[in-house]
Amino acid sequence: MDVFFMAENKKRYYFVDEAGDGTLFGKSGGIVIGTEGCSKFFILGVLAVSDPEALTNELTILRQQLLADPYFKKVPSMQSEAKKTYFAFHAKDDVPEVRREVLSVFKKHDLQFLAVIRNKYKVLEYVRQRNSQDPAYRYHPNELYDFMVRILFKDLLHKENEYDVTFAKRGTQDRTTSLREALEKAQFRFATQRNISNNSVVNVIPTIPVKCVPLQAVDYILWSLQRFYEMHEDRYIELLWP
Repeated sequence: MDVFFMAENKKRYYFVDEAGDGTLFGKSGGIVIGTEGCSKFFILGVLAVSDPEALTNELTILRQQLLADPYFKKVPSMQSEAKKTYFAFHAKDDVPEVRREVLSVFKKHDLQFLAVIRNKYKVLEYVRQRNSQDPAYRYHPNELYDFMVRILFKDLLHKENEYDVTFAKRGTQDRTTSLREALEKAQFRFATQRNISNNSVVNVIPTIPVKCVPLQAVDYILWSLQRFYEMHEDRYIELLWP
C-alpha cells in the first residue's frame, strides 16, 4: 500500500501600516515637505506575527488593565468620549506611560519587522527629473505607496503556502485591488529573477486598527521609527531594539 503524506499548509501573517505620507505638493502646487502637518519621510512597514491571536489577547488585556488603573483615571485620551486609547492603542495619542507598557509586550512575542523609508526630498528630485522628460507626468502619492509595497514585499511571499496581508485602511478610497496588484508584481518579479515557481495564495485584508490589534502594534513601531527620523528622538527605538 502506498502511503502519502500531506505537506503542512503553512500560513504567515503580515500587518502593514505607514508613518508620514507621500504628499509633496500643496493645493496651490507649492512644495510642502517638512511643513506643519507634512512629513519629511514616508515610511511603510510590515510586521510578521507568528501568533496574532496571542498578541491580540495580551494587548487587549493590557488596555483593559490600564483603563481600570486609577493612575489613568483623568487622562483625556483614555476617556470614552475621546475615542482614542479607550478603544484602541495609538502611539500618537497615548501617554508615555502607556507607550512604555505597550512596547514592553512586544518582547514577549515572535515578531519580525521590516520597513522601507523614503526621503521625500529625494522623491521630489525624481518627480522633477521625470517631468523634465515627460511634461504630462503628474505625481500622485498612491504611486509612491504602491512602489514601496513592491519593494517591501519583494522577497516575503514565496516560502509559505498562504499569506494573510492585512493593510491599515486610509481614507475612503478602496485600494484593495491596487494593493493586490502590487503584491502580485512583487511575487512575480521574485519568482522570475530566481527562476522558480510560486503558487502561494495571498489574501489582502483591508481593515482599521481599532478592529485589528496587530495593526496597533505595527503603528507603535512605525511611530517610534518616525520619531527617530523626523525628530532624532531615540528613546522609543531603544525600547524596541536595545
